[in-house]
Amino acid sequence: MTPNAFEALPLAAPLQRALAERGYTTPSPIQAQAIPLILQGRDLLGCAQTGTGKTAAFSLPILDALHRNPRGLRPKTARVLVLTPTRELATQVGKSLETYGAHLRTRHALIYGGVGQQPQVNAMRKGVDVLVACPGRLLDLIQQGHVDLSGVGFFVLDEVDRMLDMGFLRDVQRIVSLLPGRRQSLFFSATLAPPIVKLAHEILRDPASVTIEPEVTTAEKVEQHVCFVAKENKRDLLLDRLARQQPGELSIVFSRTKHGANKLAKQIAQAGFEAEAIHGNRSQAQRDRTLDKFRAGRLPVLVATDVAARGVDVKAVTLVVNYDLPNEPEAYVHRIGRTGRAGATGRAVSFCSPDEREYLRDIEKLIRQEIPVDQDQRWHLSGIDRLPTRPPERKARTETKHDTAGSRPRRRRRRRPTRA
Repeated sequence: MTPNAFEALPLAAPLQRALAERGYTTPSPIQAQAIPLILQGRDLLGCAQTGTGKTAAFSLPILDALHRNPRGLRPKTARVLVLTPTRELATQVGKSLETYGAHLRTRHALIYGGVGQQPQVNAMRKGVDVLVACPGRLLDLIQQGHVDLSGVGFFVLDEVDRMLDMGFLRDVQRIVSLLPGRRQSLFFSATLAPPIVKLAHEILRDPASVTIEPEVTTAEKVEQHVCFVAKENKRDLLLDRLARQQPGELSIVFSRTKHGANKLAKQIAQAGFEAEAIHGNRSQAQRDRTLDKFRAGRLPVLVATDVAARGVDVKAVTLVVNYDLPNEPEAYVHRIGRTGRAGATGRAVSFCSPDEREYLRDIEKLIRQEIPVDQDQRWHLSGIDRLPTRPPERKARTETKHDTAGSRPRRRRRRRPTRA
């Protein structure tokens, strides 16, 4: 037995059995560092990018604690609350709990918007061990008297940077105010910007800190290129790149807006490629069907917005296309992290038009490297770095929290003052 093996961690036998059955032998860096600290009962501030194994880093020790300290469930309560920004991430956490807890007698429930609430109300009626929830729908059910947070002993706040990007800060603070003061809290974020650090200080008590360098292993497995191209030529360049894909290979194309995603998916389909879009305006059932087809290899091209693609974990993705460069550099890291997963290699190509030049500079500054330019394409726009362009507007967001949580009434937005 080696020190860097799951077997070396003091996890309960049913968890070790589940890990062995799935062929999981070696923990990722975030898992190897975080799991022992959580097992010791410490609050944790974890900084690591998506795709590094954060879900198992908190799921395994929490399931271990539930197994070693069994308690009867109370109606409408949960022993653990995991708060996530999107439906997809909540679903991913739920699947991880099923995988790792295959030999445990734990109950979990998912709460998110975009679907009817009655099945979620029914799931909470007798109480659960783990509740995985998005903030909007969770607050709705709390206000209706269907969920009681007074029994929460573990609180996990996942993807905090995205949570704040989507405008969930006030909702998170309201939820935290309803939690017992005596609890163990785990806080995970891909970045530690000042607002995130401030929130961490409000939630955590004497936390241990674990920081994993951003995307080092993922970046090494992903071949990155940027194509300088005029905006009107992007579609032709995209179709050219998709035509180079081999049968059975999967591609994700990122659009900055929901309207753009719909338009792109239609254009790709008209060119002879099967493609569908996922974004916040599609129902949860529609999104689930699209993702199921994509995972099964029956849909070769998925067109997505940033928020909708968060939590999409499909190991067979070989190509990511940034049709629109993101206006937040951290989103680039999350996007290219959709490929090159689980030891595989992948490719990421970004289209940069003159008005997106500043976005590219911000991305390269964040990842601390220059992205190689692909000049071997017929639409190459030379000298783009010398073009005088105005810095792009940064106020617009790709999607709002209503696009993914889907549970807060839109009238609330009119009551709130408009943010600058």
